[in-house]
Amino acid sequence: MTKVSALYIECSSDVAAYARDLLYSDPTAINLNYLSDNPLQLRVLASAMSKRFEGKTVLITGASSGIGRSTAFEFARSCPKNLKLVLTARRIDSLKQVASEINKEVGDGVRVLPVQLDVSKADEVRNFVGQLPDEFKEVDVLVNNAGLVKGVAKAPEIAEEDVDVMFATNVTGLINMTQAILPSMLKRNNGDGSGDIINIGSIAGREPYIGGSIYCATKAAVRSFTESLRKELIAKRIRVIAIDPGQVETEFSLVRFGGNKSKADAVYAGCEPLTPDDIAETIVFAAGRRENVVIADTLIFPNHQAAATIMHRKST
Repeated sequence: MTKVSALYIECSSDVAAYARDLLYSDPTAINLNYLSDNPLQLRVLASAMSKRFEGKTVLITGASSGIGRSTAFEFARSCPKNLKLVLTARRIDSLKQVASEINKEVGDGVRVLPVQLDVSKADEVRNFVGQLPDEFKEVDVLVNNAGLVKGVAKAPEIAEEDVDVMFATNVTGLINMTQAILPSMLKRNNGDGSGDIINIGSIAGREPYIGGSIYCATKAAVRSFTESLRKELIAKRIRVIAIDPGQVETEFSLVRFGGNKSKADAVYAGCEPLTPDDIAETIVFAAGRRENVVIADTLIFPNHQAAATIMHRKST
């Protein structure tokens, strides 16, 4: 049977009933994981990918909103049985809400642990693993998603505080989280290692642009660290994966412009940007391949974008 990562079917209720019967007639081929109402949609995920996630622990940083939040939901929907999620961010109330919504949607087969963590603070990261409950300590998939951008200033007018927070979060935080989780991955399989490290970069790390010099520099550093790490771990069964989104509509621009919504909205004017769900699907797809398949490097654009600063905007 041809295997698919995701299949969406929109149909009438009687056709949907037939589809359900057909799917359940061969449960070893595919799993029915998610059913929404009006219009009726059946989301069918390949059982192979779902089974690869069973029993695993996935750690996602920056999981309170945007790409991190969507990634948590996508993992949960892809494996609603016997999966553990560790969700970290600075906003613990938002994390608890995400955990509640996941459990409401997929049930108690997915155990979610929300943990308040600021990856820019080295001491918090250093103590993080030791404070996890024993059943969550062995992380199989690390998604280094936490990151931010501050301002659009150009040298010599870039605020030192903005430089510090971007490097501390986007670069040092990512490296420190990797170094906190990697030792346990290396010990598995009699020292051969096992696990996935998925680093969320950006087109900005490949193509620096005016007004984004510091942010671009941080994402270029992430790209260099990711590629070096993959080479350093070549003798181990640990996959190092880079996901570089182009234009995605999240809180990213709102933070960049200090909460100025009109300026943030202008970034996406005349465009149809990617959604956090688009990136989450790519992350989970990469993590769901069989162990010998490494989606090493991915650049994701919306249809209207061709480069960091080259995009088609419809007139309004």
